Amino acid sequence: MDTSMLIILIVIVLALAFDFINGFHDTANAIATAVSTRALKPRTAIMMAAFMNFLGAIMFTGVAKTIGGSVADPATLDNGLEILVATLLAAIIWNLITWWFGIPSSSSHALIGALAGAVLVGAGSEKLNWSGFTTIIEALLLSPLLAFAIGYIVMTILKYVFAKRSPHNVNKGFRSMQIITAAIQSFTHGTNDAQKAMGIITFALVTAKYQDHMEVPLWVKLAAATAMALGTSIGGWKIIKTMGTKIFKIEPINGFAADITSASIIFGATLIHLPVSTTHAITSAILGVGSAKRFSAVKWSLAGRIVISWVITIPIAGLLAGGIYKLLF
Repeated sequence: MDTSMLIILIVIVLALAFDFINGFHDTANAIATAVSTRALKPRTAIMMAAFMNFLGAIMFTGVAKTIGGSVADPATLDNGLEILVATLLAAIIWNLITWWFGIPSSSSHALIGALAGAVLVGAGSEKLNWSGFTTIIEALLLSPLLAFAIGYIVMTILKYVFAKRSPHNVNKGFRSMQIITAAIQSFTHGTNDAQKAMGIITFALVTAKYQDHMEVPLWVKLAAATAMALGTSIGGWKIIKTMGTKIFKIEPINGFAADITSASIIFGATLIHLPVSTTHAITSAILGVGSAKRFSAVKWSLAGRIVISWVITIPIAGLLAGGIYKLLF
């Protein structure tokens, strides 16, 4: 086996490992509110999320093409495979650190930041596609703001509409509807998050001259979707606990509002081929919904710590990837 074949196999294994970890790290995105309100039993919620993630992952590829081609042109990188190894190792390490501490940080930010850092160190700033990188960053920054605003508006409308109804009956109805919104949320998670590893593997195939276009091969779709679904089936309980119970006490009507808001943001981004952080979308939606319910009910000190982790993820992942590249190559 020649060296390039060995490295591309390492890239594929690492990319699938990233998707697997992304699955159990981000399971909370889809089911935290449904589990916290007891709309679904934890094991049932995770199995449903795994299936819907798989379904979403195999049906869309636009985000994968953006990830694979917007940060750098893989066809022009002589050391593209080495850059991807450093990228994936850095993103995996950061995901595991934030998972260990129960912090809902973004796998997307980690991957994009790590890729940019590895390209800068491994190939130089002239090889980084600054306009493509900036467009991705803008989408990543805008999506949580939109999620917060829309979550606030949706919850305010629901409060007004159901103000004179019995809270018990209202929550009973929304508890059932949360099963549907959790399924939709899981599906949209697959349409956006699973695409990121697909994009990285396709990037590697183009760099190694196994193909000359960014079309995602079927085997890559199936492998990434399966890795994401298997990771989801394990479930990231620490982050589920943070998102489902620690930000504020979520009732079924709140969970419904947060789920439908974040699913809309994520699927909208998928349709225009932009990667967004599903973690940021659902966390911001929960914060917006909580603010509309009662501003003082939200634990803003915890929200502040979460936002700090968001701000530092891209630069830390970039520095980590650059350091790994220097160390290994």
